Amino acid sequence: MSHSPGNPTKAILYAFTANFGIAIAKFVAAFYTGSSSMLAEGVHSTADTGNQLLLLLGLKRAEKAPDAEHPLGYGMSTYFWSFVVAVMLFSMGGLFSLYEGFHKLHSAEPLERAWVAILVLSISILLEGGSLLGALREINAMRGDRSLWEWLHASRNSELVVVYGEDLGALVGLTLALCFLCLAVVTGEPQYDAYGSMAIGGVLLVISVFLAVRTHDLLIGRSADPRLQRELRAHFQADEHVEEVFNLITLQLGPRVLVAVKLRLREGLSNKLACQEVNDLERRLRARYPQVGWSFVEVDVKN
Repeated sequence: MSHSPGNPTKAILYAFTANFGIAIAKFVAAFYTGSSSMLAEGVHSTADTGNQLLLLLGLKRAEKAPDAEHPLGYGMSTYFWSFVVAVMLFSMGGLFSLYEGFHKLHSAEPLERAWVAILVLSISILLEGGSLLGALREINAMRGDRSLWEWLHASRNSELVVVYGEDLGALVGLTLALCFLCLAVVTGEPQYDAYGSMAIGGVLLVISVFLAVRTHDLLIGRSADPRLQRELRAHFQADEHVEEVFNLITLQLGPRVLVAVKLRLREGLSNKLACQEVNDLERRLRARYPQVGWSFVEVDVKN
């Protein structure tokens, strides 16, 4: 079975469209109400909108063909820009929300036209929920029988992991903002609005750290999906001319995979036939697994 790396572009465009409209609405609501939660959410959505552009930039860069200075291509550009997105979410999203919450806590003012903020938040939750469902559709098409949590830890698709994390953080943040804003209105205590901003900041910090750890793991070089590794080993072992597979090394390079294998061919093959068998092995490998961009087969008699 061939494992497709998937195409996260559709999920990114869903998120960009939703966040762009939501950001404008939140800033308008923050201006009319003076809500710190709304301002924090507006900055968060603005950061998310910019982040989608960075992810699209990473995907575009990854499509560049290999050259003399980058013989293995530019696939890992996606990991770099995904890491930048995690840093942006940490700073512009999490830290700013915490700062705004602490600032408002010591200078809380009564909210005005709170119904505007409540209306905007309610609509934003619906829009962000649609964006999250779009990301989940792309994920479900890739994860097979694995749970969502297992897929998040095993996936080599950094862009889709980041989009899902951002959408989830946005939905949780919107829900928190709505709950704390309602508390501020019902109790007449504007401090609850500040608490909401700080709670949003805490959620974004946790999600951004998780995304940074995941993308850093890919940046420093991670093997291909374990399922694909098992299939590749079985593919080589099933060949009639292969006696034993000693080592199999894979490296995920964006949407492409590098495969290096050390194996022993059955005895009796001449040098010419051995070379032909190696070429046939690589040809059949790439035909069955189109995501394999580079393959290196080393023939030896022992490990």
